[in-house]
Parts: sequence; structure tokens; C-alpha cells
Amino acid sequence: MTRARILLLNAALGPLDYRVPRGMSVEPGSIVVAPLGPRQMIGVVWEPDRLETEEVGDNRLRPLLQVYDLPPLGEPLRRLIEWTADYYLSPIAAVLRMALASSSALDGARTVTEYRATGLVPERLTPQRAQALERIGERQGLVRELALAAGVSDGVIRGLVKADAIEAVEVSIDDPYPPPDPNHAPPHLEEAQADAAREFVDAVRNAAFAPFLLDGVTGSGKTEVYFEAVAEAVRQGRQTLVLLPEIALTEPFLKRFTARFGCEPVAWHSGLRQSQRRRAWRAIATGDAQVVVGARSALFLPYRNLGLIVVDEAHETSFKQEEGVQYHARDVAVMRAKLEQVPVILASATPAIESRQMAEIGVYKEVRLPDRYGAAEMPDIAAIDLIQDPPPRGRWLAPTLVREIEANLEAGEQTLLFLNRRGYAPLTLCRACGHRFQCPNCTAWMVEHRLVSRLACHHCGHMMPPPRACPECKEEDSLVPCGPGVERIADEVKALFPDARTAIVTSDTIWSPAKAAEFVGRMEAGQIDIVIGTQLVTKGYHFPNLTLVGVVDADLGLSGGDLRAAERSFQQIMQVSGRAGRGEKPGRVLVQTHEPTAPVISALVSGDVEGFYEAETEARREAAMPPFGRLAGIIISSEDLSEATETARAIGRSAPRVENMAVFGPAPAPLAMLRGRHRQRLLVHAARSLDVQEVIREWLGKLQWPRGVRVAVDVDPYSFL
Repeated sequence: MTRARILLLNAALGPLDYRVPRGMSVEPGSIVVAPLGPRQMIGVVWEPDRLETEEVGDNRLRPLLQVYDLPPLGEPLRRLIEWTADYYLSPIAAVLRMALASSSALDGARTVTEYRATGLVPERLTPQRAQALERIGERQGLVRELALAAGVSDGVIRGLVKADAIEAVEVSIDDPYPPPDPNHAPPHLEEAQADAAREFVDAVRNAAFAPFLLDGVTGSGKTEVYFEAVAEAVRQGRQTLVLLPEIALTEPFLKRFTARFGCEPVAWHSGLRQSQRRRAWRAIATGDAQVVVGARSALFLPYRNLGLIVVDEAHETSFKQEEGVQYHARDVAVMRAKLEQVPVILASATPAIESRQMAEIGVYKEVRLPDRYGAAEMPDIAAIDLIQDPPPRGRWLAPTLVREIEANLEAGEQTLLFLNRRGYAPLTLCRACGHRFQCPNCTAWMVEHRLVSRLACHHCGHMMPPPRACPECKEEDSLVPCGPGVERIADEVKALFPDARTAIVTSDTIWSPAKAAEFVGRMEAGQIDIVIGTQLVTKGYHFPNLTLVGVVDADLGLSGGDLRAAERSFQQIMQVSGRAGRGEKPGRVLVQTHEPTAPVISALVSGDVEGFYEAETEARREAAMPPFGRLAGIIISSEDLSEATETARAIGRSAPRVENMAVFGPAPAPLAMLRGRHRQRLLVHAARSLDVQEVIREWLGKLQWPRGVRVAVDVDPYSFL
């Protein structure tokens, strides 16, 4: 090969041809360094017949500078990168960047210098130094990583190094991972579990594409079942990828995995240090990492010898990436399994309607676990009508729920109160003039977080201390919180049960696997009586002494124009209900609602899961909504309102007239400003049979817009904000 087509990690460039110098050997998938003007860029060798570019003569080609001593990206991964870019209308270089997610892993260095606190307090302790030492705690990492974690500059960290408050440590970054032992502690499986496990094990042995929907109620032992398929892949020397929707979920998973296989799997998520990412990436690329558990980004890593993919909690909407390449990890996982010719297991207690429909038409094979493992029974669910049984003024817990919590405390059992709203109150206003605190960068209210004395925007991260006086009328001590968040419910619980030991579980308090491990340890040790949490506690946790779940506001997710609102609320409440009664003690669930006759609430209380899904599915079918139709969002944004509006109108005016396709809008997005950018939306609704990507590609490809305008396409959208 004397010339090579290179896909560079630059979304603004297409593929470019380079000369392969004498003595250098490359093949499709080889990771290389190529010159681009005065710069050097990382790229990957690609098949010329798959990516077109302008042909130039050999005499005009610049030579490649380096080829990395790493296994080339395999053909199935290259095809997945092409498919993802094509399906989600994204630059192929942006997808490739996810496969090369650790640039430091490309280098051959075997050690790196990291830093950690020594425990010494410097003589000159500035507020920034004190903040840094407090937030770093037990962390270890590069100077930049510690500075980001502490919210200070690199200079503050370097100053603490000079003051001996932080020390350097040499870290080996290529130590091999311990191999999981498939025979370490095989579980005792009941008949239904054993049948399901055998089916999965056979699929791994067959080494062919086989998509499964593992539909098992909460507590039915889904994890133990698919662990048997993982064990078979390990016996065959093949790699397994397990996708989880939340970083915090990796900790309970790691404990269960270690109990079964004798060691931890290789973890991949945004909480890893650079050295940990480098070690994991290289082990995955060489095939030494046998089992990888990670967030959605782990899907694009260069597995050398993949044998199985598992998507746990496959219904979770957090598998949909909402920025950059807006892919859905569940769907891309199925496509990767098809390209790799391996089985894929989508596990869920509340499968998405899209997945259920694929099982209905025979694309996925459904495997069901209808009962809980052992003696555990499904909890009883009852609704509390907040109109008939309202909380006292200024309170949010109905008397019936309060009595049940009291009874649980007396019995020495644990309680979970669920409210999917972080912070203390979703809105702060002035009682004198009515001024509402809104984010300066977004069309969203500032949320009070009383634990850290801040008003915060949950969309852009903007923060400010709560002012003493209203900025509009200057009245002091006039600001009042409106509505409850988990912190406010925690305050109410403290007032009602001052001796109860409580814990608030949200992404603000459980931001890392270590924090999740600490919470799990306290729950298992019986050191927590009442948990107040968001959706972070609705899945993955197993606490046998947790017998009461109270849903504070079941109506919260039912408002708005989201086509999946009812389904999502049903899934969330079913999942949180599944935390109750997972041991020998029976569980009960109380759902507070203003609409006890709403279809979602009725289905939950009656246990008519199939009836609910049938009604939702039929409504989607009649409206030709997914999975019976196609949707794509077109989002236009600019710092200039008129630019965004005019571009959106121009796109709307040029919309093609295509049979079985309708274009709605443009209109201001519900979140009309985000991070300082004005936003407009169009929605494309098309028949299932239409190649909507090709229509949009041709439509937008003819148009031009100002440089300050961004136009993003969200294929199969989950967010309509």
C-alpha cells in the first residue's frame, strides 16, 4: 500500500489521501498520525471505496508521520461508525472520536505521575486552598483532574504540591486486569431462570447474531441469568460488554459481579481518571479486558474479540445521547451485535414499547421471568387521592403516608420516598412583587439547592448565591420557595421524625461510584431509616429490609407534550416500586396523586401491565408515532435571535413535499434559550417505510446559513424541549 485514505479526527474535514512512506505498513483500521498544514492529527486508515474524496496525484501526497503500535480498528467497528454517522446524520469523524476516546492510550508510556492529598494542612491556607483540599478528599489524579474536581485553577493545586499538602505518585498504567473466573461462585437458579440462562449460553456458543428481550419483573434475578451468558463468553476467551444507564449503578453491579466471578470487571465511564481510561482502552483493544461494564460511550470502544453485549435497564431514556452525535445506545448496541455476529440481551423490568414491538413481530426473541426469585413477592400498590387525603398546609406528605412511615420505623424497616426533582424547590419568587428567578442563559427557573446555599440552573449549570433582597423591588427576606424538591421533603421528614436517620440520594449527592458504594454500605448496615431520592434510586439497588416506598408526586411526569410521558411515568413508578419487599418481608407502595383514575395510576394499582401497554401501543399505532412511524427533530440555535428565527423560517419554507411525510414548524423550542443560544425547532413526521434521513440530508444539503447558526438533526428524538 503506497497511498492510504485517512479519516481524521476533525468533523469539518472529509477523508484525505496520504502517501505511505517506505518501511511503514498500514491496513484499514490502522491508527496513524498525519500532517495537516503545520499541525499533526490522529486519523484512521479507511477503505477508499467506502469513503469518497477528491483524487490527487501521487506527487502531491504528503507522507504519513507515524503508525501506532496498536491493533487496527476491526471491520465491524468501522462499519458501525459508518452506520451511526449515516443513520443519525452526524459527521463520521465525530463518531470515530468516540472509538478513540483516550488519546493518551495511543502512546506507549507505561507510567504516569498523579497527585493525592498528604493530610498536611499548609501554613498559608487560603479559601481556595481549603476548598481544594476539602473537595479532593481521597481523590487521586492529574493536576488538571484535581483542579476540575475542586473547582480551582491548576495553579492552586501546584501551590499545594509545593506546600507538601499534595504529593506526586508514580502510577503504572499497563498492569493487567485480573481475569474473571466463570466457575468462582455459580448461582442456584430456579427453573425459569435456568431455562433462560441455557438459552443465552447456547446463543453465545453459536457465535451468531441473536437479539433477545429479557423481560423480568423487578427482583426476578435478570442479572444472575445473563451472568451465565457472560461466564460462557469468558470460557470461550471472548469479550463481553455490559451497558448500564448511570455511573452510580456501576457500584452495586460491581459488587454482584465480584461475588459471582471473583474480581471486578473493567469499568468505563466519565468518572475515570485519565490513567484509568488509558489502561482500560488498551486492555479492550488488545482483548485483555474480558468483561467491560460501562455507560453508553463504552459501545464504540475497539473490542478485539467481542462475544456478547448486554444492555441492562434497556428502557432507560438516558441511553439516548442528547448532544453531539445524538445516538440511542440501545439501538446502536443491537446494530453492533449484528455487525459483530454476536448475541445481544436487552434486559428490563419495564421494556420500552419499541422493544416490545420488535419482540411482537419476531425480530427479538422474548425471554420472560414473570416471578420474583425465592420467597419474595411483588409489593402491593395503592393510590392516595390527594384531593380526599391532602397533606397539611405547607407539607407534601399525606397523613396516610406519614402513618405508614411511622409504622415502618417502629418495625425497624426502611422506607424510600421518591420524587424526581433535585434541590429544595423548583422555583423561588418574591412574595412582595412576584419576581421569579430565571437563569440568564436559559428559559428555565433557577432551582434552590439549600444544602449548598445556591440557586442553580439544571440546564446550563449557572449558579448564584440566594440574595438577601429581591433584585427587582429590593425587599429583604421576601424570597419564598415554591413547590417541593427532595431536599424539602427531607426537611419535612426531619420535622416529622426527628430521630430517624435519613439520606438524600440524587446526582448531587451520589456523583461517583465511590459515593454510591458508601450509600449502599450504610443501607445494608441498617444505618439509614428513610431514603429520599430521585430516579437514581429507582433501579439496580437491592435492599431486603426496604419494605415501604412512597411516591410523593406521581403526576409530575404526566404533563407536557411528550409522546412517551405516560410510558415513562409508568416505568419509573414500576421501577421504584420494585425496590420494596425484595427480601422475605412483604413490600407496599403508596402513590400520591391528584388523578387516581388516570390510566397510568389505574394500571399501577390494578397490576394490569399488559392492558396499559396495549392501550399505549394502540394509541401510538393510530397516530403513526414510533415505533409505527418516524420522527426527526431539526433544532436551529444562535446567539442572535433574528438569525435563529430567519434560518428556521428559511429551512421551513424549503421543506420538500414528500408523500407520507409532514413537517411541523418552525416554532420557538419549549426551552427557547439554552446556554445563551436562542432555539427554534421543526419536527418531521414520516411513515416507517420512508428513508427520512436521505430526505433530510438532501433538503438541508442545499441550504446555507450564517456562521453563528447551528443546525442539529435529532433522529428518533426522546427530548422535545
